[in-house]
Amino acid sequence: MSFIVVIPARYASTRFPGKPLIDIAGKPMVVRVAERAALSTATRIVVATDDPRIAAACAANDVQIAMTRDDHPTGTDRLAEVAAKLGLDDDAIVVNVQGDEPLIPAFAIDRVAGLLAEKPQASIATLCHPIHDAAEAINPNIVKCVLDETGLALYFSRAPIPYARDAWAASVHAMPPGLPLYRHIGLYAYRASFLRTFPTLAVPAIERFESLEQLRALAHGYRIAVGVVNEPLPPGVDTPEDYERLLRAIP
Repeated sequence: MSFIVVIPARYASTRFPGKPLIDIAGKPMVVRVAERAALSTATRIVVATDDPRIAAACAANDVQIAMTRDDHPTGTDRLAEVAAKLGLDDDAIVVNVQGDEPLIPAFAIDRVAGLLAEKPQASIATLCHPIHDAAEAINPNIVKCVLDETGLALYFSRAPIPYARDAWAASVHAMPPGLPLYRHIGLYAYRASFLRTFPTLAVPAIERFESLEQLRALAHGYRIAVGVVNEPLPPGVDTPEDYERLLRAIP
């Protein structure tokens, strides 16, 4: 199996402007992410950015960059531009590692790439982990994933699905034993052929209402393979508060 990692990194951020360049133990966060990705078996690591400041920081640390347009509506559209720039074959596997995941474990990157390689019927692969807390089940900021018996995604939602009708008849206060409720982990592997197709797909109503771009693939008949891991991955850095927690956790 061969695959590359692409790390989208934008300077603009509503909650945390300049986030890719925040310092983590003497290096910009986006460089730390690239170093973590390099611990995987990926054959190539590329940071995709539209900002010259991020490009300069990567170049100073020997991290390959691909300059992209600044008008992409989604991260997947940005990956599609990179796949075209690199001239990837249709069957090439591209793993999207977010630029705010400085603690991303290498095993997860390898796992999602390997899963796509093992599932020829799928165009995308991603991960999830079991939900054990009822509060997480009803939290709309936590995306849930429902799988079929072969490990392919049936649907993603911010709602608590599958819904335990009888157990939750009065209120959602405890997780019933055996309920296959999974939290989606936003780590993706794509076939380059799908990345080329994605920008041409019409945005369906389910994507607009749920605000989940992976639903575009499902709505147009593309399959998503989902691997189940036992525990959540280390948290990313979405806000300045997340950054402060990360710094306190670093020895």
